[in-house]
Amino acid sequence: MADHTMPINLTEKKAQDLKETIRDVYNALDEKGYDAINQLAGYIISEDPTYITSHNNARVNITRLDRFDILTEILNNYFNK
Repeated sequence: MADHTMPINLTEKKAQDLKETIRDVYNALDEKGYDAINQLAGYIISEDPTYITSHNNARVNITRLDRFDILTEILNNYFNK
């Protein structure tokens, strides 16, 4: 057992949770036969949760995230930041 306090980087934790949720939602859409990229884009643009399947709680999980955070994470990944 460590005898010092481990710092928690909430930003890093939040980013990791965001990535996992987006990945899980993508996989749920793909499993149901949807074009996951188009469905996610539709959701991000419109905030209409019906773009996201309820399979594996994907719809509930994606609506817990802020769309700005989702878009920021996707752009960070695209530009390798």
